[in-house]
Amino acid sequence: MDEAGLVDIRTRVPDIAEDIRYAGSDNFVGAPVDGYRASRCYLLPETADALASVEHELRTQGLRLLVFDCYRPARAVRHFVRWAQDLSDLRTKARHYPALDKRQLLGDYIAPVSGHSRGATVDLTLLDCSDGHACEPVDMGTQFDFFDPRANTESPLATLAQRQNRQRLKTAMEGAGFSNYSQEWWHYTLALVPAPVLLYDVPIE
Repeated sequence: MDEAGLVDIRTRVPDIAEDIRYAGSDNFVGAPVDGYRASRCYLLPETADALASVEHELRTQGLRLLVFDCYRPARAVRHFVRWAQDLSDLRTKARHYPALDKRQLLGDYIAPVSGHSRGATVDLTLLDCSDGHACEPVDMGTQFDFFDPRANTESPLATLAQRQNRQRLKTAMEGAGFSNYSQEWWHYTLALVPAPVLLYDVPIE
């Protein structure tokens, strides 16, 4: 990781909330993903600094971030593609892509190259910590990695409250220089100049 220039987000926010889904089986593949040997979030330093600024600002509003994925090894992306091409494996269909044929996932939802492998992209949501008790995930209308038009950030299928929650996350992230992928309310990439071009394949350990 040092040679790749990637840093652990906990060097910026030691107590940031993480639920790194691809390190376990609670994900659309239904198994730990290649390259995820630990539940850790690595990013380029500029991305980590920007994400830390979002976290600190949200805390003044009784909110926090919950991170699902950060840097993604290129071998993990290859694992996703192999899974998508295996049309016999439908174990996670009901939970992650109930309205789509699995053959529709390659392209808009699963790409052979992911910006996550460049270290400037994160998947996350909001936590509501305002009641003085344990923080709870904010209602965004769908779960993370739900492959469906309902997960589009501006989907009219989401309720007004859910769209407002998505907009609150979007506003906070855009304020630090991140841009949203419109088909996934959880997906944000930091605009860096020059834009990172290297795809890393360092395992997460």
